[in-house]
Amino acid sequence: MIELVERHTALAVVVGSRAYGLDGPESDHDRRGVFVAPTRDFWTLDKPPTHLDGPAEEQFSWEIERFCTLALQANPTVLEVLWSPLVSFRNEDGDALVGVRDAFLSRRVAETYGNYARDQLGKVANRHEKTGEINFKQAMHMVRLLMAGVHVLRTGEVLVDVSDRRDELLAIKRGERPWDEVSAWAGRLQDELADAAASTRLPQAPDRPAVDRVLVAVRERNLR
Repeated sequence: MIELVERHTALAVVVGSRAYGLDGPESDHDRRGVFVAPTRDFWTLDKPPTHLDGPAEEQFSWEIERFCTLALQANPTVLEVLWSPLVSFRNEDGDALVGVRDAFLSRRVAETYGNYARDQLGKVANRHEKTGEINFKQAMHMVRLLMAGVHVLRTGEVLVDVSDRRDELLAIKRGERPWDEVSAWAGRLQDELADAAASTRLPQAPDRPAVDRVLVAVRERNLR
């Protein structure tokens, strides 16, 4: 099955700390991508996989239909793929997907980004309460995610590169900022997220017909 990634990748990017501008010498290369299974593969009882690991380390890819489904749900991890500044490969199908990326955005991002961040905040706070320890790396990404949520609601663009806030965010990761201060910062960002959600120009729902048109065109191109 891995040949689907090797032979049919439409879009390949690097995400994670390197795309965020928060990387160091030992940072991983978090590779994410989208592959397009040949259309005829869907005509049999055994369907193509919805996602695959590999073949490289830290590499994960989605079949395009699964990717679109998750992106329409405003999944932050998936949306970042479409806005990553570090593109390793992109063909005609990848161009079409990136070209319609705005269609995936809706006011739902307020809920998904907020929920992801609150989940991380809860985990950090619970660990602190039980053990007195803080997972400062997790806390940093919680703050980064809230920043990204506010940004997309205000601008209609998914924020990936946060290198302009690198010093502040890495200070959290290194444990140089007290937890109370970090928690208060997260609280302010949650308020900003709510304000941005109330005034956003993003539509109530994503543009499914636009995504469908791209998906149908991709399937037709891959009918061989």
